[in-house]
Amino acid sequence: AFFLEFIFLLFSRFSEIKEGDVVRHDGKRSDGYLEHIFKHAAKELFGMDVKEITYRALKNKDFQEVTLEKDGETVLRFAAAYGFRNIQNLVLKLKKGKFLYHFVEVLACPGGCLNGKGQTQTEDGKPDKALLNQMEEVYAALPVRLPETNVYVQKMYQDWLEGMDSRKVQETLHTNYSAVNQTASSLDIKW
Repeated sequence: AFFLEFIFLLFSRFSEIKEGDVVRHDGKRSDGYLEHIFKHAAKELFGMDVKEITYRALKNKDFQEVTLEKDGETVLRFAAAYGFRNIQNLVLKLKKGKFLYHFVEVLACPGGCLNGKGQTQTEDGKPDKALLNQMEEVYAALPVRLPETNVYVQKMYQDWLEGMDSRKVQETLHTNYSAVNQTASSLDIKW
């Protein structure tokens, strides 16, 4: 019932949105939540106001890293991994205990969502770079609005979640992680 109440509230709130209300988050493409989270974490955790971030390609253009340094020490390390090969490599590093990242943005399509199947391909299935560039320009032209300043999001926090710092927010939107004992199973997925 709680989930159904949320879905109803969500649809009723967003059915009020008009075309002029469409906004985007930080980032140059539709897959740029990493940028918003990075800037927010830098400010909240280290008091640093980051205006622009620089992606550094590592093994290929679909595996990039963003770092924040403070007093000569790397304090935040984020990665963007697009495509299954890069995702598999991240999972392997995680299993081996060689995972260096605080946050990873993962997208199955190489090049990101706008480059996915059925998006920017020509009729013969090849990438349509002109259409991709046009879609990125249209997206970049939308005004940026931080999620925390969105009146619809604020109203949902107030009406449904009983305020920003409520017990309901902690129970619904936050989680805790703990180590899990590994057991051999025939259902294990091998990457």
